[in-house]
Amino acid sequence: MEVNAYKTRNTILLGLFLLAALLSSAFLYMQSEHNETAVTTPAADTIYLDETQPIDARVADLLSYMTLEEKIGQMTLVEKNSLKHPNDIAAYHLGGLLSGAGAKPEVNTPAGWKEMIDGYQTEASATRLGIPLLYGADAIHGHAHVPGATVFPHAIGLGATGNLELVQAVAQATAREMLATGVNWSYSPNLDIPQDIRWGRVYEAFSDDSELVSKLGAAYVKGLQSEADDGVFVLATPKHYLGLGSMGWNSSQNKNFKIDQGVTPANDMSLRRVYLPPFKAAIEAGALSIMVGLNTWGDERMVLQKELLTDVLKSELGFKGFLVSDWYGVHEGRVNTFWATVQAINAGVDMVMLPFDYEQFTKHVKWANQLGLISDERINDAASRILYAKFEQGLFDEEKDAVQLSEVGSAANRALARTAVAESLVLLKNEDTVLPLSPQTAHIRVAGSAADNIGRQMGAWSIEWQGIDGNWPAGATSILKGIEDRVSPATLVEYNLQGEFAGGKKADVGIAVVGEKPYAEGWGDTEYPVLSDEDLQTIKNLQVNSEKVVVIIVSGRPLLITNEVESFDALLAAWLPGSEGAGVADVLFGDKSFTGTLPLPWPSHAEQLPITTAGDTSDGTAVLFPRYFGLKNKQIN
Repeated sequence: MEVNAYKTRNTILLGLFLLAALLSSAFLYMQSEHNETAVTTPAADTIYLDETQPIDARVADLLSYMTLEEKIGQMTLVEKNSLKHPNDIAAYHLGGLLSGAGAKPEVNTPAGWKEMIDGYQTEASATRLGIPLLYGADAIHGHAHVPGATVFPHAIGLGATGNLELVQAVAQATAREMLATGVNWSYSPNLDIPQDIRWGRVYEAFSDDSELVSKLGAAYVKGLQSEADDGVFVLATPKHYLGLGSMGWNSSQNKNFKIDQGVTPANDMSLRRVYLPPFKAAIEAGALSIMVGLNTWGDERMVLQKELLTDVLKSELGFKGFLVSDWYGVHEGRVNTFWATVQAINAGVDMVMLPFDYEQFTKHVKWANQLGLISDERINDAASRILYAKFEQGLFDEEKDAVQLSEVGSAANRALARTAVAESLVLLKNEDTVLPLSPQTAHIRVAGSAADNIGRQMGAWSIEWQGIDGNWPAGATSILKGIEDRVSPATLVEYNLQGEFAGGKKADVGIAVVGEKPYAEGWGDTEYPVLSDEDLQTIKNLQVNSEKVVVIIVSGRPLLITNEVESFDALLAAWLPGSEGAGVADVLFGDKSFTGTLPLPWPSHAEQLPITTAGDTSDGTAVLFPRYFGLKNKQIN
């Protein structure tokens, strides 16, 4: 009882302190309305506008002219649909905007994006210091929220390629399409280490192998920030720092979040051997922005982990860039948003993705500074880190040759995506060497929920946050279309969604393209990731009316198929290939060889989950297919 009374007393005292702080800060703020920070006008030949000067000198010079309000503004990241008026960009000195959850311009075209963002940048350039905006988007597999853009395989597919040069080229092509529309900040690459296929974000990660994630993550950073090669520099944002992937299944959590945003066990060995190396590699590759995760590490949310954010990342690893919080990551679940802001900024968060109430946030930081709760040094450090990234990116300098809108969805980028699709496919079973198929095959039947559904093969973070379920947008190629275009003119290709074909002779080959509906984040958390009853029936239907059946799984993770796999003549994992479904046909018909390998183990049953990075299952039994498994075959043409 004494302990409880002690805790209660401390809680009351803290509450009284915060109330007093808020009342005092309100008074100080009202006073400050008539006593703004002194304004110093930059000289005509100011150092910060001279691109020949060292970046550290430019940052220090610009900071010397900035008011407290302007520094706080740089720390403010707002979702564009929450911007009450474009003039607020200048009024609040905003450092960044983003398109979140699929937010897009009124006219959702590449030109519409460009016009919208140029308008925002015009507002920023008209301010007295002319500090450009960072404009961010979740371009995690191409600039996929823009219709007509090239949609590359999700990261799990890129992980299956294991090809560093390819991954860097994919990132560079993505950067070019982003810059063409005015977006200069990508919330990628994802450096999570998924150990449980029940998690709804497995497909966003390259692998559960920290070493492979480190290599591919560094390659992706270099591709986005390829300034040395061609002047293209989109700010990379490795995420999610730190420990996402081993949050345990919790059935008592929110119905849509059984794993996502959960608790990562605090383990120093895992920290050093598993989770930290990819971020270290990304920093060495030049990363200047890192996103802090929404998970809890041990008993404290990541945004409050000063030791991990400041001591380890900034001091120990020498990270010179800035830390940005994830969507509503500082304030979600907090009653006292003022105190939440104070704690997160003091822990090391430099830019806060609010993403909504920027007026209150800027007031809170100012009040906290006046009360001595957030020091001048911490605000200067945060603003300096953000400005450093902007200078490094060249946002203050004369624009180099602009990337043209014609780059979006260009033939070259689509060809690259098609190559990535082909290299990402993993051949898991091939009885009697069914594959590769001959283009001269007389009769092929195609069926399944993902055969003629571009939305399913792109997955989430495509057009909309949760993705789309349907055969659009225009310009993309479905897997069915890729098959139809590849076979000989004499080949009969029949398609039926359920695999129901009227009598007659059996087809030489049936191809079942099955898999998952799109999902993002916690909405993809599921206790049993399996094929739907409809897909299983489709496979059975094809087995009745086709001599051999090839099963292609289009999914964001391995699915539990142990009870069915014996009946498949051939099986391949296509992951979420994106807009270029013809890349599947390239390998299916032997124009290219199967080279992909599993980037993470394929479980046999749910009781094995989670599976450690060492490959150990929870129940000690063997997985269906181990990490890096993949059958090979040679080209036939």
